[in-house]
Amino acid sequence: MSPEAQMNALSAKALPLGTSDFVALRNSNEIYVDKTALIFELASVRSKILIVRPRRFGKSLLVSTFESLFKNGLRDFSGLKIEKLWKDKTYPVVRLDFSDLKDLPSAEEFQKSLRSMIATAFAAIGFRYDPANTVSLFLDQFKLWLSTLGTNSFVLLIDEYDAPLTAHLDNSSLFNEIRTALSRFYAVIKRYEGCLRFFFMTGITKYSQTSIFSELNNFDDITLNPAYATLLGYTEEEIKSGFAAYLRNAAEKLGTTEKHVLQNLRDNYDGFSFEPSAQSHVFCPWSVLNFFKYPQQGFKNYWYESGGQPSLLLKYLEKHHLVRPESFDVPVAMTLDELGAVRQYDKLSVEALLFQAGYLTIREQLNVAEVEVGYPNKEVELSMARLYADEMLRDINRLDAGISRLAKMLDRECPETVIAYFNQVFNAIDYSRYPVVNEASCRSHLQVLLMGGAMVPDVEKHSALGRSDLEVETPHRRWVFELKFSADGANAEKLLRSAVMQIQDRRYGEAPHGRELIAVAMVFNGRERRFARWEVVPGAAA
Repeated sequence: MSPEAQMNALSAKALPLGTSDFVALRNSNEIYVDKTALIFELASVRSKILIVRPRRFGKSLLVSTFESLFKNGLRDFSGLKIEKLWKDKTYPVVRLDFSDLKDLPSAEEFQKSLRSMIATAFAAIGFRYDPANTVSLFLDQFKLWLSTLGTNSFVLLIDEYDAPLTAHLDNSSLFNEIRTALSRFYAVIKRYEGCLRFFFMTGITKYSQTSIFSELNNFDDITLNPAYATLLGYTEEEIKSGFAAYLRNAAEKLGTTEKHVLQNLRDNYDGFSFEPSAQSHVFCPWSVLNFFKYPQQGFKNYWYESGGQPSLLLKYLEKHHLVRPESFDVPVAMTLDELGAVRQYDKLSVEALLFQAGYLTIREQLNVAEVEVGYPNKEVELSMARLYADEMLRDINRLDAGISRLAKMLDRECPETVIAYFNQVFNAIDYSRYPVVNEASCRSHLQVLLMGGAMVPDVEKHSALGRSDLEVETPHRRWVFELKFSADGANAEKLLRSAVMQIQDRRYGEAPHGRELIAVAMVFNGRERRFARWEVVPGAAA
């Protein structure tokens, strides 16, 4: 394709980056990945549905799509799969976005804002709240109005139902008061559910053992339903068909092939699975769209910077302690019950919270009740490493610690400077919380540090002759670190010689990579908390 034709193809359909309004997306001729066959399955019958997904997966756009369908019929669905399926009439639609209620500092302000939101939203379909009526409270007036409605009178859509609760995870008193206020509202909706044609609700976390879900126990929770595993997010086929021109453009900008671009998209942004068998998986839409908009910047970490670093998750982890670095990349077995429903809010499972926040995903089904969870891709793995690194060095500024400059240091500085920096960081770690007690924990701490500096090290990298401890690439170099551990410094010289021989005999790092090879044998002294002995092993550039 000529550059002119390519530009025409790109301009024919714009990227829907940041567009969460379905009507605006369609009117602006932006790419819409057609999910309407699944939407038809959900919307064609009376139902009350909940789906929980991480940030940046298009939940608000999905809610907006339902809104357009029920309010305007097929007006905005020309050429989409549902056009030949949908036969229903239009309905009044009430849409509530509870993320607007997440930053309220007191229960009184929350209740006032919730009443205002309900009164305003339902006024559009006929509800009139009379504040002068001191006999009937707000919810009593709301009940009375609902009781006058007929069957299937309107559609109710709630986006980010959990936002007000998650905003106050660190304040149990306020959490409980907000939960109570929301439960009263849901109890009213449940009592008069006959007037609902369709009720759809999204969130990030499911607080199952709260009074909210006792009021909504008749919901169809499709969060882990295989039939809807790809309702949110992009499949690989959807990327190939819907973004073909952008794939070609990215390959040209990066001077590579479309196949290579797609493989990198898989490695960095794919891998999210929301069904037990892990057979279906999707790409994070936000990251894919940002890459296609700026392909010349490479495969950056877009998710973390735009919502993958939830401040409240960090607050929670501070109270409950992040697992130790040696557990950083170890898969975890969990029951489906744990994944599908976060338990009591004050006893949240860290793994379940990380799953629902998008940091962990289903990797494999172990049996009918259990699955293995792990990081879905490099982007999330790096994001998690940054959380670990920040937590390990909680009281130290990233710039002061030099983590932000670590990649440049490895690319430009001599080994002596690099080892001195490692020792500086290890000395700054709180050893009561993050002890280095053996070779494995030493390697894990170093791995997290490198990833916290936005690098992707290979751990125990296999070669024809063995496995090196850590290897990491920078633009001009490939580093190999072979580690040994001495609790008190004894036998340090013997351990160093063993590490040197391993590098030499097994030729670690010598596979073709076109970079300067720097192989370093290092012995960590547990008592002194530093790499006390190290040696660069001579090697040729590969």
